Amino acid sequence: MSRIGILLLTALAPMAWGTTYLVTTELLPPGHPLFAGLLRALPAGLIAIAAGRALPRGAWWAKAMILGILNIGAFFPLLFLAAERLPGGVAAAVAGVQPLIILALGSLVLRDRIRPLTAAAAAAGAGGVALVVLGPAARLDAVGIFAAIGGVTSTAVGMILTKRWGRPSGVGPVAYAGWQLTAGGLFLLPLTLLVEGVPSQIDGGAALGYLWLGTVGGLLAYTLWFRGIQQLPVIAPGLLALLSPVVATVLGAAVAGESFTGVQIVGMAVVLLALVGGQLAARPRATADVVAREREPVGAAS
Repeated sequence: MSRIGILLLTALAPMAWGTTYLVTTELLPPGHPLFAGLLRALPAGLIAIAAGRALPRGAWWAKAMILGILNIGAFFPLLFLAAERLPGGVAAAVAGVQPLIILALGSLVLRDRIRPLTAAAAAAGAGGVALVVLGPAARLDAVGIFAAIGGVTSTAVGMILTKRWGRPSGVGPVAYAGWQLTAGGLFLLPLTLLVEGVPSQIDGGAALGYLWLGTVGGLLAYTLWFRGIQQLPVIAPGLLALLSPVVATVLGAAVAGESFTGVQIVGMAVVLLALVGGQLAARPRATADVVAREREPVGAAS
């Protein structure tokens, strides 16, 4: 598949995640971010493992658990907490800082050279989403902002490690996503039971919301996302994540009645320009060490 095709498929993941904020505020019972994260992760993970017919071996048990906690177990409850305490566009827009985090971690961990145009695109993306955040109707709840920042930091670290460790040979993207979804779900299970429990009532709308988040926002999105991380320069999917605030803001204005101002339109335009410019600058890096990591045997140690 061409790089453009991989980019387009990978872009579907953050676009699906952009619907999370509207689904959470409009359909799900409030006050249960852990439960929402659990239902989004564990059922989809078990289905993916069954469909992929592959379990971790050797060092990959520990790697799958670490990646699952970073990308799923820690991220989901922080995401839903932010969605409950912030307007949809604001909660998603905080994700704009993620490309900057990825650039810094990629330089330190993967020894990626920071290209000036890529850095400029990441900074412009952060500035663009700041314009969305600073709209006059934005309610900048401190807990919600810190939850959103913590969530994108956790996934940034998870992306870097996903790129560094690659995917075991003979394991497809569905099974690989299933490992992480299941590990994240198992991490959330005891926390959910101890801290929140089950909502007292789950109506038809909530059931539909959980189903959407678990299938489209969970299994499908993460399969495409992890596949894209391994086939693209790590900053490329990091910049694609900027699509999430764009989708969330548009949905917030169109469906939830949130304010949609000229400043926010300018911010989204800046985000899209940064995304396109960053993708042009983020040329693939076909080095021997990356190829070797992607072909690492299932039981190989780090």
